[in-house]
Amino acid sequence: MNYRVLGRTGLRISEIGLGSWLTYGKSVAEEAAVACVQAAFDAGVNFFDTADVYAAGQAELLLGKAIRALPRNQIVVGTKCYFRMWPGPLGFGLNRKHIFESVEGSLRRLGVDYVDLLQTHYPDKDTPAEETLRAMDDLRRQGKILYAACSNYYAHELAEAMLAAQRLGVTRFDSLQPEYSMLFRHVETHDLPFCGRHGIGVVCYSPLAEGILTGKYKSAGKGPAGTRLAERKSPHLTRENLARIRRLEPIAKARGCTLGQLALAWVLRRPEVTCAITGASRPEQIAQNVAACEIKLTDAELEQIEKALGNKPVKPW
Repeated sequence: MNYRVLGRTGLRISEIGLGSWLTYGKSVAEEAAVACVQAAFDAGVNFFDTADVYAAGQAELLLGKAIRALPRNQIVVGTKCYFRMWPGPLGFGLNRKHIFESVEGSLRRLGVDYVDLLQTHYPDKDTPAEETLRAMDDLRRQGKILYAACSNYYAHELAEAMLAAQRLGVTRFDSLQPEYSMLFRHVETHDLPFCGRHGIGVVCYSPLAEGILTGKYKSAGKGPAGTRLAERKSPHLTRENLARIRRLEPIAKARGCTLGQLALAWVLRRPEVTCAITGASRPEQIAQNVAACEIKLTDAELEQIEKALGNKPVKPW
């Protein structure tokens, strides 16, 4: 396993992380989830990502059970807040009250005294950035969180939050968690460069586009029974993207790796990216994903991939 420093912090995070979106507490049984977490740790993964809203708190509960056997000082636990967790007008948002209540709930479900990385799941248009950042700074001073971060923010929203933190003299967002994969590349135009310029770490989610980049899906629409996309439609599972994947197959074969490993190595090629968060329902998937860390794509291979994808985003200005 390789490790990268998270932005301007000194926190070293594994290049491959383990997430629990759409899996733990929902589609993956407890025993399998615990085995995956242990296998990940044994393979050198030290970053475990979740959110209060995943499976209505069940993902945090299950991750909490899984990490009890792990040394707390050797793992980095990230969770998120924003979405509705209880009824009524106070059950969601990034106002001070909801953040405090949300963190207390996460700590309780995870069974930990603090979370390493608290991420705002989405921007809250109804709450000033100053209020959100002040609340996170107070939680940091209380020792309940170590680092403040955000997810699904655009560059201009990150800039607004940075200016607010400077005005207040409080902690700023140290990392961004965006969706980023071969099939979802808009962050390349502004968001990744902004993070690189300002020392903001990037822990990207869905680097395999919900498993589509592994090549296991053969038709557009919903996935076959027993797969992650059997019950939900992914915007990435299109005829155009399936054609892209077919064009990538010979590149992966020539490199001697799987499609999934090629996709992960491609995401990790970006210097702004600290970690690619993957999901796993079986322990053997962990080893396959971790092996991607050793793949360093050549300029010629990157050109071949770019031609096969044909979806490089263009800056609007």
